[in-house]
Amino acid sequence: MQFPQSLGRSQLPLFHDAILANPAVVPMLTDVVEEPRPEEPEAFSELSLRGATGHCRNLLASVLRELSEEQDARWLTLIGAPAGLTRDWLRDSGLNRERILILQPRGEQSALELTCEALRLGRSHTVVSWLQLGQKAKRQLAQAARQGGAQSLNILLG
Repeated sequence: MQFPQSLGRSQLPLFHDAILANPAVVPMLTDVVEEPRPEEPEAFSELSLRGATGHCRNLLASVLRELSEEQDARWLTLIGAPAGLTRDWLRDSGLNRERILILQPRGEQSALELTCEALRLGRSHTVVSWLQLGQKAKRQLAQAARQGGAQSLNILLG
């Protein structure tokens, strides 16, 4: 059951009586109030794909396709992608290959270090990685993404 509300009526302040009884309360209440912050997107996200390989690839293709069509002029960077994600697979999945950069770690550099570097540089709108991460590594990726004004997406395959 719904009760109609009069739009012309103003609502009484929640702490009106308490403030009148004790005006010293007012500064304490205003000290706690924070200015609203603009919505900031999360710098780090993780996507876990489990199930049949074909289904997981179809889901992954749709996510990557959407990211490859971003209006942002920067790269969609894939780091340490599984062997099945070839240039041919990207093309056959309908991704915009002209906007995708595929990187593999070389020498002593780990995939995590390469991902952090790519995020910090800010030349990619999104850096997608395939890493097993602990909480410390997730914080590193989020921090690097914020520094570069990018998004970090880690894919877990199960």
